Amino acid sequence: MNATLPLTTTKWTIDSNQSDVLIKARHATIAYIAGSLNKFNGYLDIHEDEIEDASVEFQLDVKNKDTNIDHIDTDLILNDYLDIDTFPTINFKSTSFQKISKNINFLKGNLTVQNITKVVELDAELIGITTYEGRRKALFEITGQINRKDFGLTTNSYHHAAGISLGQDIKLIANLEFTV
Repeated sequence: MNATLPLTTTKWTIDSNQSDVLIKARHATIAYIAGSLNKFNGYLDIHEDEIEDASVEFQLDVKNKDTNIDHIDTDLILNDYLDIDTFPTINFKSTSFQKISKNINFLKGNLTVQNITKVVELDAELIGITTYEGRRKALFEITGQINRKDFGLTTNSYHHAAGISLGQDIKLIANLEFTV
């Protein structure tokens, strides 16, 4: 009689040095936020190249000059959206993970911007798994839209007068690299 061995799930942890976040509004990239001072914590449980469970937490230091904030559109700078002197961090902490199918996953959590915390639901996708320099790596992408007014993210009126039209939503894209 052959006994079937249980399939195991592998737990992967975030590599903070290889993870970043992009904050984008219609017509402009506001900021690409990366750097060693940002804190990323979390894990993925992967079974047969599919996500079984996930937990993600990050704290972005938007004020520190060493975080490689790269302003792509010179007409729109990060401080036009955020009061970075009063509220220098953006925080996210997941509260649940929901697997719908192989390619459809949702990560729900608390997002805090400018000291305002709201529950948000973000799309979560396993982009791929590879081996690099002997280490297994998994790339995980989290995307979602947030209503900028929910977090008090209004733009400088000078830019509105200059004819720049921005949408109500801001897109959040987190590229997270996990290792095992």
